[in-house]
Amino acid sequence: MKIFLAGATGAIGRRLAPLLLADGHTVTGTTRSAAKAGDLQAQGVEAVVVDVFDAKALCDAVLSAEPDIVIHQLTDLPQVINPARLADVLRRNTRLREEATPNLVAAAKAAGARRLIAQSIAFAYAEGREPHAESDPIAPAEGDQPGATTARGVQALESAVLNASGLEGLVLRYGRLYGPGTWNVPNTRAPLHVDAAAHAALLALTRGAPGVYNVAEDDGAVAIEKARRELGFDPAFRLPA
Repeated sequence: MKIFLAGATGAIGRRLAPLLLADGHTVTGTTRSAAKAGDLQAQGVEAVVVDVFDAKALCDAVLSAEPDIVIHQLTDLPQVINPARLADVLRRNTRLREEATPNLVAAAKAAGARRLIAQSIAFAYAEGREPHAESDPIAPAEGDQPGATTARGVQALESAVLNASGLEGLVLRYGRLYGPGTWNVPNTRAPLHVDAAAHAALLALTRGAPGVYNVAEDDGAVAIEKARRELGFDPAFRLPA
C-alpha cells in the first residue's frame, strides 16, 4: 500500500518507517527539516519537507503521494524538556493538534485515502477508577493549567479524526513513551516502548474498526484489552537490535 507518514522523523515515526518499508509499503514521509530529509531518503522513504500549518502545501504533498492510508505522528516536542518551559512546550504541541490535524484530515480526504491513523495519549483521562477504558472521559479542558492545555489538544485531535466523513479514523492513545529518542523511563505510569508504539500503528493499517484504542503496557493504569483483541497489539514488541 501507499502510506503517507506525517511526522516521519519524530520519536515514533523514526521507528515506524522501517517497519512500513519492511512490510512492503511505499512510504512518503514528512519532516520540517531539510537536513533530515536526506536520512529519510537513505532509508527508502520519499521525503517531503512541509509546514503542516500550511494547509495548501500539506494538501499538495498528500495529493502527490496518492496514499491509501495516512498516519498522523506529528508532534511539536523538543528532544529534552526544560521544566521551566513546559507550559510553552504544551501550548505549541496543543496548537499542532488543534490546527495541523484538520489540515491533515482535509488533505487525506482530498487524496481519497480510506483510513487515517492518529497518535494521541493515554494519560489525559479525567481522575477516576483505573484502569481507564477508552470510553472514560478526558480531563477537563478549561483553564490554563498544563493538564487543561493538553486536554484541549487531545480533544481537538481526536474529534477531527473520529468525525472525518469518508475516512476510517483510528486513534491510538499511546502511553508515556520510553526507549530510543524519548526522555521517559519505563517506571512511569502507563509506560510504552517506542517500538511497540510504532508496531501498533503498523498493525492498524489493516486491523481494527474505526475508534479509540489504548496502547500501553499493562500496569493497571489503562485497559489495553481492546488493542490486544482488535489490533493484535503486543507491548513486548521490539525492533531487532
